[in-house]
Amino acid sequence: MALTVSHLVGGYSQIPVLKDISFEVRPGELVGLIGLNGAGKSTTINHIIGLLTPMKGKIALNDVTLATDPQAYKAQIAYIPETPILYEELTLKEHLEMTMLAYGLDQKAAWERANDLLKIFRLDNKLDWFPANFSKGMKQKVMIVCAFITNAKLFIIDEPFLGLDPLAVHDLLHLIKKAKENGAGVLMSTHVLDTAEKACDRFVLLHSGEVQTQGTFAEIKANYPDAGDSLNDIYLSLTGVTRDE
Repeated sequence: MALTVSHLVGGYSQIPVLKDISFEVRPGELVGLIGLNGAGKSTTINHIIGLLTPMKGKIALNDVTLATDPQAYKAQIAYIPETPILYEELTLKEHLEMTMLAYGLDQKAAWERANDLLKIFRLDNKLDWFPANFSKGMKQKVMIVCAFITNAKLFIIDEPFLGLDPLAVHDLLHLIKKAKENGAGVLMSTHVLDTAEKACDRFVLLHSGEVQTQGTFAEIKANYPDAGDSLNDIYLSLTGVTRDE
């Protein structure tokens, strides 16, 4: 069992945003975290990566928690944020070297993996570039490369498709598939529901800080037979949004 979120209550102030959230991300599966803006997706992710402390409940990754062993907990996670976070004074090569040092990776093996990823995302001739030279999509690709050179047990990917071209989306989905085959769990927050429907193994639908429903697409569809035939239709129905809104 990779990630277990149990009865999580939390937020940014005394008034909780998350109200008794529970779900799992198992090894070898991609779980889609979906919900309207303000539903609690980012708050959930911020608790999992340790930027926020739960008011109640427990978050464990392979039976390790931030409270018991923060270093061992964080070493298992690779995080790709919605907005790329790069250091303006570091080149692409230096970002990769910093990631390798932070995760204690074997340099030779890590660079072999990095070079393969750089070619996939067409960044192999840009090792000496600084972030100021990159477009938003290219910055996202740098974050993806940095994440996937690690040996993370859990990949957390926040809204990855918004700035990527179709080829990069295809390449990212292939990397996720390979990570799953290697036993990693993946938690992905996204609004691109047609892609999520095809790619994700299970879904957790948040609404107003609560888990509205969760399960495979087939399970959710069976539980809500009148909500629609696509994930998008079911999503809109369960959140009370009509197509005319």
